[in-house]
Order: sequence, then C-alpha cells, then structure tokens
Amino acid sequence: MRLFIILAALAGLSWAQSVQPLRLEKTIELSDVQGRIDHMSIDVQGDRLFVSALGNNTLEIIDLKVGRRAKTIGQLKEPQGVLYVPEANRLYAADGNDGTVRVFDASSYAPVKTLDYGDDADNLRYDSAHKRIYVGYGSGALGEIDGDGNKVADIKLDAHPESFQLERDSPRIYVNLPKSRKVAVVDREKHTILATWKTDMAFANYPMALNESEHRLFVVTRMPARLLVFDTSTGKVVQKLPAVGDCDDVFYDKSRKRIYASGGDGAISVFQEQDADHYAESARITTDKGARTSFFSPDLDRLFLAVRRQGSQSAAIKVFVPTQ
Repeated sequence: MRLFIILAALAGLSWAQSVQPLRLEKTIELSDVQGRIDHMSIDVQGDRLFVSALGNNTLEIIDLKVGRRAKTIGQLKEPQGVLYVPEANRLYAADGNDGTVRVFDASSYAPVKTLDYGDDADNLRYDSAHKRIYVGYGSGALGEIDGDGNKVADIKLDAHPESFQLERDSPRIYVNLPKSRKVAVVDREKHTILATWKTDMAFANYPMALNESEHRLFVVTRMPARLLVFDTSTGKVVQKLPAVGDCDDVFYDKSRKRIYASGGDGAISVFQEQDADHYAESARITTDKGARTSFFSPDLDRLFLAVRRQGSQSAAIKVFVPTQ
C-alpha cells in the first residue's frame, strides 16, 4: 500500500509539472486572408475581436460568441494598429502605407472620417480617463486625438515609435524607439520627453507591457531575443531573460502575475513573476511559424494569437485559455 501511495504521488507530481500555462481552446479560420497579420483590439461587451490584416489590406471582425468572422472592412492600406473605443462605439484603424487613421462607426462599420498623419501610422492606444486616442507615426511622433476624432496635439520623438503604454495614475507614456535603441518616457499633459532609457546591446525593442502597480515595464527585444524588466521608478533594468525570437506582442496577466510574449519563431514565452525583480520562463508553448502578434483580454481571460496563411493552411486566430 505504501508503494502504491508513493507511485501515485509521483504520478500526480509528473502530471502537475506537465500542465501547460496556456490551453488551446479553439481555432477561428480566416480562410481568404493573405499575408501578415498585425495588431488586435476587442469589444468586451459585444464579444467582438478586431484584427488588422495588414497583408490583406482589411480589418477582420470576429464574433467571439459563435467563433467566426462576422465582417470584413476592405480597401485599407496596410492596417497596423486597430482600436475599439467603447464609449463612442468607434473603431480606429491606423494605415502604415498612407499614414492615415480611419474612423468607423462600430455598429454599421460606415466610415466617419480620415485623419492624415503623412506616413507609417502604427500602434493605437486609448486614455479612457481623458477620452484621448494616441497613434504612433512617421519618423518620430505620437499624435493625440480627442473623443470626437479630431487632431489635438503631437509629441515629437527622435525615431519611429513602436509599442507604447500609458499609465493610468500618472501622465506618463512609455514608448519603444527601436531605431534609437531606447525607451522614451513622455509626459502626455505637457507633451514633453521626461527621460530616455537605453536598451544597451539589446536591439529591436518592439513589444512592451506594463505592470503599473509594481512599477515594472516589460520590453522584449529581437536581437538578441530578450525580456528586459525595467523599474519605472529608476529607469534601470532589473532583469534580462532569454525569450522567444521575432516577438511582436507581450502582455502582463495581473491576476496570475504572468507575462505572455508571442514570437514569429513559433512559440509563446510564458514568464512567471516571483517578485517584482525576479521572473522565470515557466513554459514555451509551441505555436506556428510567423505567428508573432497576439492580444490578451483580462476581461475575457483569453489570449488571441494571429496565425498567417502558410501554404494550404489558412490564416486563423487561435484562442488560448490560461490555466492554473
């Protein structure tokens, strides 16, 4: 009997160790979508996922209740960023090719207006407290847009901005500037740069996530593939860890104290926080080559991974459920 108990305990331990932190729940096919897929946004109340199909020049709207595409908005020009603003029920799409931000009614999907930023309109973020939309664009600027879709101001930077994150309890915006190998800290009220933090010998800092309550900023670089953990109080890097290659999105799961980083090398790096200064890669989930963009919704508790078309395999959104 004692031997049986020991063997059972070991089997249980082995099973627990093999449980992955993400479980694939479903795959939603996008059968006629070609080329690269970029960033996503979500309508939590309406169960809609908005997908920038950059290589297809479309926005794809997915009905998450039924698990299929509900609508396609066409005739875009390399949409990179997409943002749903629930208060106004408006949808914003940033086109990299012509530098425009297009605004749509999110019920009828009819165009409302187009804002011209000249070149390479990219990531979009929303400041819900002040009803402001921010877009990174051109060779170095953040554009500020009011709740009615009007240009308000610009914040000049010394390189094209990639991912950026807004603090809720301060006017700070953290901005990745890969061409100048640094993170810029911006005051969005004064429209000035407060500080810059170097990434040193880590290059191509594209994705970024924020844990505001513990004053930690997570930046993933591609050369080499590293997770950099910044202390936002000091601007110092407190830890560097190997990460999945060709990463384009990273998210912080506050409830589980986890970080999810999706990379085009065909994996999701999952990091577990031990304390604010210490993290460890707990798993590397195998996905699909080229699947480097993702979106984590804490409200729906789902991670959505964009998979581009590969040969006979159609483009798709893979939906993962966090476990444990």
